[in-house]
Amino acid sequence: MPSDIRLAFAHPSERSIATAGEAPHDRISVRDHVVEVDIGAFQAERGTSQRVRFNVVVEVIPFTGSLDDDVDRILSYDRVTEAISHELEAERLNLLETLAERIAERILLEPQALRAFVRIEKLDRGPGALGVEIVRSRRDVADHLNTKAEEVAQERPHPRVVFVSNAAMADDRLPRWLDELEARRAPLILCVGQPDLPIPQTNHKMTQRRVDLLSIEQNAWCLAARDDRAKVVATRTELDWAMKNGQICVWAPSKIVLDATQGPKVQPRDSVALASWFAGEMDACEYLVIGEDLPEDPPVAARALSPGEPLF
Repeated sequence: MPSDIRLAFAHPSERSIATAGEAPHDRISVRDHVVEVDIGAFQAERGTSQRVRFNVVVEVIPFTGSLDDDVDRILSYDRVTEAISHELEAERLNLLETLAERIAERILLEPQALRAFVRIEKLDRGPGALGVEIVRSRRDVADHLNTKAEEVAQERPHPRVVFVSNAAMADDRLPRWLDELEARRAPLILCVGQPDLPIPQTNHKMTQRRVDLLSIEQNAWCLAARDDRAKVVATRTELDWAMKNGQICVWAPSKIVLDATQGPKVQPRDSVALASWFAGEMDACEYLVIGEDLPEDPPVAARALSPGEPLF
């Protein structure tokens, strides 16, 4: 009994280990994540913030291939903290139990997640911590996952993808254009083409594709140097985080293009069409091209502007 009591108050990671059986899974955890939030059923708790502490452990499917130090192949910690933030922002809740259930369901939407341990504690309601802890597996919440998945799909941001020609990149008005684009509600992702410099030629289709993609990435860093707000981003995980946190991105295309199961049919040197494909992959609200012509059949709403035309 004493060991049972100790385990009941131990960190969820210990409960995960103790209940794993003969085939323990890999785990990720978020410890002592404290947020101030308006929550609670009592009148004294309404209209005031109190500190709430989250400890979450997620058992995940072990990755069997080579990770290659690739953030897109693992369940990111950001997915756990984003699940907490989203459910806190969705509506005011009376019960920690309801909040824990919703967080667990959102985490279990991730394809790698098998089981979620969610402990939530109020830190300001007494001399100690008052809280709840739940354990949910994908099987436990299977009936709710389809509905939850539809909700999450509707919440997915729809960025504005903007292709910036080399002439537009060198234009003194670039910071002002970024001001205007940033002021719009949609997240902003910038794309560029190859630089106005000779590109090495390999006379080999596969290697030339890699060289051409890398030349675009070099140009992306040149654009980022023009404005400190623009950050070069290569992975889908980074893009998702950036869109949710208001960061302006410059797309470095190699990883997403090479990892795509149905990649672009165009070559990297046709960079306006490549960025158009990317806009479709991101389900962009608009594809805006500054200083070049639109490609044929863009997958999303698109328009082209000369550098002298107003953006909106």
